[in-house]
Amino acid sequence: MRFEFGNNWRSFLALLDERRIEESERAIKISLGRDNLAGLRVLDIGSGSGLSSLAMHRLGASVTSFDYDAMSVECTRELRDRFAAGSERWEVMRGSVLDAPFMATLGSYDIVYAWGVLHHTGDMWRAIDLAASRVADGGQFLVALYNDQGWRSRLWWHIKRAYCSGSIGRALVKTAFYPLFALYALALDLRQGNMPGTHARNYARRRGMSLIHDWRDWLGGYPFEVASPAAVHSALTPRGFSLENETLTRGWGCSEFVLRQQGAKRG
Repeated sequence: MRFEFGNNWRSFLALLDERRIEESERAIKISLGRDNLAGLRVLDIGSGSGLSSLAMHRLGASVTSFDYDAMSVECTRELRDRFAAGSERWEVMRGSVLDAPFMATLGSYDIVYAWGVLHHTGDMWRAIDLAASRVADGGQFLVALYNDQGWRSRLWWHIKRAYCSGSIGRALVKTAFYPLFALYALALDLRQGNMPGTHARNYARRRGMSLIHDWRDWLGGYPFEVASPAAVHSALTPRGFSLENETLTRGWGCSEFVLRQQGAKRG
């Protein structure tokens, strides 16, 4: 069972506008600590809608995008054709991060970008290992992974699996959780003294994303694995990576790690 990520991204593209693209660019610049990506080679693993690839291309990078989900690949190609038609700096393909021979054909990159995707592969630690192997010496690895919440994460695993079990399971999960999510968003607005709906309207500031599409992705995002910051550090430090920046979540959602490859043995 797998969540239909590409169908969710297809719906998201109807909302895409200049503001969301600019917010994606802003988030990438902050995460990487760079004002632009001119002259850099970027590998976008699990490109999804293609928004991050588009943002990095607009920041000057030469981008290689791939995804396992066929519809996600089509979404990324659509953005390339809409905003960068004829560009020789943006290649889009279908492939799996778990396919070692495929990954080996890609070469090395100044930046390997894997935001919120490797925990959906069904073999997260192998995916992290293969993704990390594509980072050039001195390059950066930006990876975002679901936070390990212990028993809560195990509960979410069952909820997500139920969502992906069929139309009945999906309907039951949506019916149970959409009202709860809406109440949570309302509570955030009231606690911060904002008008109801402010959280939803301002959600695009989060990397250009959409609240309802993120709800859908969270509830249905299966396969589902999680990682603690300590586990991420333990996995990547022996591979020669040093931590440059991290943005951690205390609850659900993704923690983001930016690491630099110092040139140790790849394994």
